[in-house]
Amino acid sequence: MSKILLIIPSYNEEKNIKKLFDSICQYNDSHEQKYDVLFINDGSKDNTEQQLCLHDCNHVTLIQNLGIGGAVQTGYKYALEHNYDIAIQMDGDGQHDVNCVENIIRPIQEGTANLVIGSRFIDSSSSKFKSSAFRRLGIKLISMAIRMKTGKRIYDTTSGFRAADYSIIKEFASSYPTEYPEPVSTTFVLKNGYKVDEVAVSMYERENGVSSIRSWKNIYYMINVILSIILLKGKLKND
Repeated sequence: MSKILLIIPSYNEEKNIKKLFDSICQYNDSHEQKYDVLFINDGSKDNTEQQLCLHDCNHVTLIQNLGIGGAVQTGYKYALEHNYDIAIQMDGDGQHDVNCVENIIRPIQEGTANLVIGSRFIDSSSSKFKSSAFRRLGIKLISMAIRMKTGKRIYDTTSGFRAADYSIIKEFASSYPTEYPEPVSTTFVLKNGYKVDEVAVSMYERENGVSSIRSWKNIYYMINVILSIILLKGKLKND
C-alpha cells in the first residue's frame, strides 16, 4: 500500500483547522488506505498554532511567512525526507474534499501520470464552486499560455489540490517557484517531459478567513502569471 502524505499550507486558518483535520481523521477511520497529514503553519498571526497543538495535528511552524510556494516546498522536503510515495497538496481553508484524494492519486498508482491536478472545470457537474467569472477568465488565459508553452492544455491552472509521485516530490523538494507556484510549477513539469493528468473533483467556497488573492490583485496576478509562463526557461533539474 502506498505511503501518502497530505501537505496542508495554512496561514491564519484558526477557524478552519479543526473541521479539516476532523474530516481527514473520519476518512482514515473508515478506509483501508490511510493518509498522513502535515500542516505547514506559514507564520500565522492568529491562533493557527494553538489550534494545531490543541488538536495534536502533525505540523511544521515557519518562523516567518514564506508564502504558498515556500510553505508547500517545506511539505515536499518533509515528504522526501520521510520517503513518501505520493504527496498531495490541500488548501488549509477547507475548500478541498479529502474524499476526492483517491481520485487524484489513482492515475499515479496506475502509472499513467507523475502529477495530477484536481480540477473544477473538466466536468461541469463535479463542483458547484467555480470561483468568480473574472477569475475563471484569468484561468482560461493562463491555460492558453501553458498550452502555447508546452502543447498541453490544463483546465484548472491555479488549483492547489494536486498529487505528486516520488519523482515530482524530489523535483519540488529541490526547486519550487515562490511566485505563482501552481501554474509555473505545472509548466516546469511539462517542460521536463513528465506526465500531467487532470481529474474532476468537488471544491467548496471558503467559509472562514480571507483568500490570498484579493479581488484588486486579480488583474496583476493574471498578467504576471502569463508573463512568468511565457518567459520561463530552464528546467527543474540541475543537470
